[in-house]
Amino acid sequence: MVDVQVVPRASRVAVGPAVGDRLRVAVTAPPVDGAANAAVIDALAAAFGVRRGSVSIVRGEAGRRKTIRIEGGSPATLETLLRR
Repeated sequence: MVDVQVVPRASRVAVGPAVGDRLRVAVTAPPVDGAANAAVIDALAAAFGVRRGSVSIVRGEAGRRKTIRIEGGSPATLETLLRR
């Protein structure tokens, strides 16, 4: 499980660095009709090299602070993203 801080309507998609104790995920999608949530799932799946179906939002669907489950993601990848 990964705690993230989402930045919707960013100028580009980016995963990392850490903001406090959370992984920062910037997405270009607006926070309307689940568009930002879908973009977060896409960005994290690409960053961790897993299928989109392996990433799910556990908590925080309606807020910027989310808890995400990534099945098959490596802890080493998470550490690299946190240090970016």
